[in-house]
Amino acid sequence: MTEGTTSAVEAEAAASADENLISRLEQEGDIAADYLEGLLDIADLDGDIDMDVEGDRALVSIVSDGNDRALQRLVGQDGEVLEALQELTRLAVHRETGERSRLMLDIAGFRARKRSELATIGAKAAEQAKSTGEQVKLRPMTPFERKVVHDAVAAAGLRSESEGEEPQRCVVVLPA
Repeated sequence: MTEGTTSAVEAEAAASADENLISRLEQEGDIAADYLEGLLDIADLDGDIDMDVEGDRALVSIVSDGNDRALQRLVGQDGEVLEALQELTRLAVHRETGERSRLMLDIAGFRARKRSELATIGAKAAEQAKSTGEQVKLRPMTPFERKVVHDAVAAAGLRSESEGEEPQRCVVVLPA
C-alpha cells in the first residue's frame, strides 16, 4: 500500500469506529429511556425523556413541560436520589448490553445547573491559586462534581488533582 492509501484506510477505520461508538451510545440511551419510562409510570410522574450523545457518553434527561416540582423528588437533596437513579439506570443498561455504561442522567435540569455552578467554583479557585500562588483545596465532591471542576481549572490554564478517599475526596487546585 502506498502512504496515501494507508491514510485513507486509517481514516475510514476511524470513521467506522466513531459510528460504532455513536451507535452503541444511542443503544444505551434507548435502553435507559425504556427503563426510566417504566420508573416514571410506576411513580405516576409525568416527564419526557431526551437523549443525546456527548463525547463518549450517552446523556439522558427527564424533563417536564410544566411544573418540575414533582420531578424534584427524583433529584433529592443535593442530587442524592439522582445519583442512585443514575447507578440503577447504568445497571439496567449493563444487564442488557453486558458492558459497563458511563451514561449521564439529568432530571429537571439539575445537573446542567450544577455543572454551571461548579464551573464557576473551579474558575474562582483557579483565579485564587494564580493570585496567591498557593494551592486551593475545595470541599469534598462527587466524581461528577470533581470532573467539572477539573475541566474548569484546566480551561483556566492550571492543574488540579483529586485527594482523599470517598466520600471525602476533594479537588486541590495547584498554582502555576
